[in-house]
Amino acid sequence: MSRLTKFDINFRLFLRDIYHFFPTIGWKILKPIFFSFDPEKIHHFVVRYLKFTPLSLLGYDVSTIKSLETEVFGIKFPNPVGLAAGFDKNAEVYRQMSAFGFGFIEIGTVTPKPQEGNPKTRIFRLIKDRALINRLGFNNDGVDKVIKRLKNNKEVIIGGNIGKNKNTPNENAVDDYLFCFKKLYDYVDYFTVNVSSPNTPNLRDLQNIESLRSILIPLIEENKKRSKKPILLKISPDLADQDIISVVDLIQDINLDGIISTNTTIKRDKLKSLGNIKNEKGGLSGTPLKNRSTEVISLIHKYSKGKVPIIGVGGIMSPKDAIEKLNAGASLIQVYTGFIYNGPSFAYKINREIIKSLN
Repeated sequence: MSRLTKFDINFRLFLRDIYHFFPTIGWKILKPIFFSFDPEKIHHFVVRYLKFTPLSLLGYDVSTIKSLETEVFGIKFPNPVGLAAGFDKNAEVYRQMSAFGFGFIEIGTVTPKPQEGNPKTRIFRLIKDRALINRLGFNNDGVDKVIKRLKNNKEVIIGGNIGKNKNTPNENAVDDYLFCFKKLYDYVDYFTVNVSSPNTPNLRDLQNIESLRSILIPLIEENKKRSKKPILLKISPDLADQDIISVVDLIQDINLDGIISTNTTIKRDKLKSLGNIKNEKGGLSGTPLKNRSTEVISLIHKYSKGKVPIIGVGGIMSPKDAIEKLNAGASLIQVYTGFIYNGPSFAYKINREIIKSLN
């Protein structure tokens, strides 16, 4: 725990609020402009811009407030708010995203070979629902290029989200996961096994217990030969509760390190957006996912009696949503769509709310 008094902490936060007043106003001006262009084009523009932006200009630092430190599966995180996989797929701007106040960055999904993903257009904003639909399909530069960008990293906690190439048959999927696992091992702090994206054909079939066992056990055995880094499984919100319980049983049986709850959903319940856009194929994220994601977190936490560490992700669109995930049983949280809608100060604002809740 920090030796700072409550007054000291609040005063430091007050000074940071003043420092970030004008960037926050700037985001309110930029957001409507950004949202008038294709989401994927804007994403690539932002990534290119961030590559050449001095880190000092991005600072939403909360590292001096030690009460935010969180130790989970043997890793000490500077704060519990992470950036979910999908934003920095190719490990291009993880330092910049860390400077926005994220305690850890998950890169990927990374596959053995580079692949372009699904045909464009493949990201859609559902503004009335504060949501996104994406059907990117594991577009990435391939594991060899990614590790070159991670070689000089010493300060940012990195999660490696790994998957299989589209053309790899499911019966050979373990080979792709093992390949990425071995290649990335020296460059990431933990691994996420992604078998729950709805955007790679038949990938979600790997969520049945026998398929999971055939992928996870070889990874665990390979891990034992090394320094043993945490391995987590990312699951779909669309699994039935009984299937989720079966997955938790498997995780405890094979001593997997944790679970990420949840990926995007293919359901389209009660959307406010009009027209055909809400029927676009792909994974839905944002506000419509919030309640189901929290339900799954709560189910896992209660069923495992808190013994399975959970990273909560899905529908965190406000600091209040983040606190809700933590109260449901998540040890850490991740955001993506909430960052897109709320702008660069979002991780800072969540951490600020966490500090208030601790006081």
